[in-house]
Amino acid sequence: MRCTIVHMTRENPLSADNQQERLWSTLSSSAIGWYIAGFADGEGSFNISFRKRKDYKLPWKVSACFNISQKEEQILRFIQRHLGCGTIRSRPDGIWYYEVNSLDEIRKSIIPFFRQFPFLSRKKHRDFALFQNIVALLTSKEHLTEEGVRKILSLRREMNDGGKRKYDEREILNAYRESSETIRQTPSAKEVKI
Repeated sequence: MRCTIVHMTRENPLSADNQQERLWSTLSSSAIGWYIAGFADGEGSFNISFRKRKDYKLPWKVSACFNISQKEEQILRFIQRHLGCGTIRSRPDGIWYYEVNSLDEIRKSIIPFFRQFPFLSRKKHRDFALFQNIVALLTSKEHLTEEGVRKILSLRREMNDGGKRKYDEREILNAYRESSETIRQTPSAKEVKI
C-alpha cells in the first residue's frame, strides 16, 4: 500500500485556495452531492422557527430554515455555489453560517437535493422527513390557522430531538387565543358610534 502526503503551506493562501478549487472542479456532480450530503449529515440542521410579529395579522411568523455552521467559510461558499441558493453570514467568534430561509428555495433546491442524496444517519433522515412535512404545510398555507400551527408544532416537537426553543408551545398557542380574543373585542366600523 502506497500513500502520498501533500503538504500545502499557507504562505500563499490564494494559491492554496486555487488548488482546492481545482480539486473541486475534478469531482463529478455525484461525488460533490454525496460530499455535501455527508457534510450536512454531520454539521447541518433543519429548523422551524416562530417569530413574534406585531405587523402580521397573526401573532407569529413561521419560517423553515436549513443551515450549516462551520469555521471554514470557503467550504460553505462551495456548498452555496453548488446548491445555487442561500446566504452566508459570520459571527464575531469566527463561526460561519450557510442558511436557506426562503420557502421557495427550500422547495426548489434543498428538498430535491437531499431527496437525490439522502442522509445516512437515522436522526438526520427523520428530521428531513419531518421538515418536508412542515414545508408542505407552509406551502399550503396551513400555518395561517391555529389548527395548522398545532400540526406544525407537533411535527417540530420531534425534530432535532426536541431541541432548545426560544418560545415554548404554550406561549405560541396562547398568542393565537389572545389574538382571536382581541379581534372579537375590537368593534367593527359599523359598530362605532360617534
